[in-house]
Amino acid sequence: MSARFKPWDVARAAFCAVMVAAMLLPLLWTLFLSLRPNVDLMRHAPLHPSGPYTLGNYAELFGNRALLRWFLNSLLVSGAQVIGVLALSSLAGYAFGRLRFPGRDWIYGFVLLGLAIPDQSVILTRHHIFSALHWHNSYAALILPGLSAPFGVFLMTETFRALPRGIEDAARLDGASTFGTFWHVLLPQTVPAQASLGIYTFLLSWNDYWWPLISATRPDMYTLTEGMAAAQTNYAEVTGLGVLMAEAVAAGLPVLIVYILFQRHIVRAVTGMVRS
Repeated sequence: MSARFKPWDVARAAFCAVMVAAMLLPLLWTLFLSLRPNVDLMRHAPLHPSGPYTLGNYAELFGNRALLRWFLNSLLVSGAQVIGVLALSSLAGYAFGRLRFPGRDWIYGFVLLGLAIPDQSVILTRHHIFSALHWHNSYAALILPGLSAPFGVFLMTETFRALPRGIEDAARLDGASTFGTFWHVLLPQTVPAQASLGIYTFLLSWNDYWWPLISATRPDMYTLTEGMAAAQTNYAEVTGLGVLMAEAVAAGLPVLIVYILFQRHIVRAVTGMVRS
């Protein structure tokens, strides 16, 4: 057997193909159902690949004002958390990775302890804090908890530490200040890591259901995940499974778009981690 067709390579390719199919088939089935008429779905008629197909399920989404409000809420909350996490993690990462100050290692270790604490273990305390502040059913309550990102601080700290000292020393010789060195010299070098962190943060925030379920009790403050879950009680029997699948497809589109836009930076970040 030639070197191009070793048994291990064939087995690895087959395993990868099975894993890809296992991930893609549910998504393709959801898309398939979202394009089928509700009449056929509700009467359990045989679904032939040849059709019929319709865009009526998606047209109904644009007439659902509550759904559009939930969609905008999720965009606002996720976007604000991405901006906040990138800003705070970059500043903290630069401080922990490039600066020297008393207690730096102790503080950094304390921050990393947050990686070992499940979010569910602090949910009751968080609820009491926001209740005392009367911040429930507000964007502040939905956004602020997500700004605590120990993983983001860790990622940016290690990214800044990996940068060569030469570029920083050259900037200092040219008269750059500490913040100027961070903003103009080092921060642009971390764009791939920031893109990966931004995607990760957006994905966590967009799919978050647990905290919005506790904090947002008014329908106008629901995020998309909470709103869709609240609307699914007997939803398939009343409105139609096709509309429900169309909502699922629409909910996944922002994540797909963000990934496509920043795919090049993510590949660079992963490649850099593997090489290091």
